[in-house]
Amino acid sequence: MIGYWTSQNKGNSANMHIVTDKPYHLFVDTIEPEALHQFESAMQQPFVVRGALMADAHTGYSLPIGAVIATKSVVVPAWVGYDIGCGMCALPISHTKDVLTEHAQQIFDQLYKVIPVGFSHNRHETVWEEAEKIKKTEVLASIFRKNGLHQLGSLGGGNHFIEIGTDETGRGWIVIHSGSRGIGHAVATHYMKTASGTGKAREGHYGLSVQSQEGIHYLKDLHFCLSFGLENRMEIMRRVVATLCDLVPGRAFWDERINRNHNHVEHKEGIWIHRKGATHAEKGMMGVIPGNMRDGSFIVRGKGNPDALYSSSHGAGRVLGRKASKAAISMADFVKTMKGITARVAPETLDESPFAYKDIHHVIEQQSELIEVIAHITPIINLKG
Repeated sequence: MIGYWTSQNKGNSANMHIVTDKPYHLFVDTIEPEALHQFESAMQQPFVVRGALMADAHTGYSLPIGAVIATKSVVVPAWVGYDIGCGMCALPISHTKDVLTEHAQQIFDQLYKVIPVGFSHNRHETVWEEAEKIKKTEVLASIFRKNGLHQLGSLGGGNHFIEIGTDETGRGWIVIHSGSRGIGHAVATHYMKTASGTGKAREGHYGLSVQSQEGIHYLKDLHFCLSFGLENRMEIMRRVVATLCDLVPGRAFWDERINRNHNHVEHKEGIWIHRKGATHAEKGMMGVIPGNMRDGSFIVRGKGNPDALYSSSHGAGRVLGRKASKAAISMADFVKTMKGITARVAPETLDESPFAYKDIHHVIEQQSELIEVIAHITPIINLKG
C-alpha cells in the first residue's frame, strides 16, 4: 500500500516527496521539507511496518517531533528521544478565576521558591519509596544514585512549564509539562551509543532487537524513566497544590487527575509503537495538549484512531527554532501579547513566546478524527525555566 493523506490533508503536494510501500497517514497540512525527509527515511527502514505524523509535526533529532512509527521486533532509542517519559499532567482545582487573578503574583513568586527550574535541582533528596521497587539495570542504577532523587520535583527548562488557569466553565486547573530530567537524558544517551555501535550517540535510525540483551535492558530502563517522569510531575503537582492552598484556601480534585506522556515506545498487537512528541490517544483515554504561554492547554479525549496509531499531537509544534525565535521576535510584541498573564516575559523566554509556535487552534482542528476537545484552559499564571 502506498502512503496516503487523510481527507483533511488533500491538496498538499508535500506528500509527493514520500516514497514508501508501507502504510502511513499524515494528519498535518503544513510541514517543512526536512521533517518530511526525516519521516521518509524512517519509513524506509526494513523493520518499520506503519507510520503517522501528527498535526504539530516539525523537524527533530533523527525523527520529526510529532512522529509515530510502528516496528516489528526492533526498538529505536532515538525515536523516543532524550527526555524519556516527558509528558503532561492536569489537575482540576476549586479556585476561581477572580481569586487566582487577585493572588497571581504572590502565587507566582512562591512557586519559584519551592520548585527548582532550569538546571537547578533540590538541595536535598526527595522521598520516593517506589524507586527501589522498580526494576532497573546497573547502568541506570549508577546514573540514578548520583543525583536522581535531587532532581525529583524539578521542572527543567525549554518548553517545560507550570500553568494555572481556568476553563470555559470557570473551573480552575493546574497543568504541568515536564519529564525525566537528567535521568532520561543519560539513559537515552547510553542506549543511543549502544544502538549505533560506534560508542557515540549518532543521529540516525539505529535499532535494538527486543530479543537482544541490549534491547531488553533498554526497555527495562525506559520503564523506570517513564515512572520517574510521572513521579516528577506528581511531586511538582503536590508542591503547587500545597503552595496554592496555603496562600488561597481551596482544594484539588485528585481523583480527576490526568497524566499522559508523549515520549515512549509501547508494545501493542504484535508491534512496537514509538511516539516521539505524540500523545497516546486510545478510545476514551484522557489527555492534555498544550498550546503556548498565551493560549493555554486543551483537555481532550482520545478516539482511538488506528490510522494515527492511537495517537494525537503533543502540543502546537514549533514554527521557529530557539535561535531563530530570538532573532525574529520582538520583545515588544511578546510583552503585548502576554498582557494579563503573570509569567516570565523576558529575553530568556523569548524563544517560548506564542509566535514561536503553530496556531494551536488550527492544530486542534486538524485532529477531529483523533480527539474530542473537553475543555480549553486559559492561563492566568505561567512558570518556565
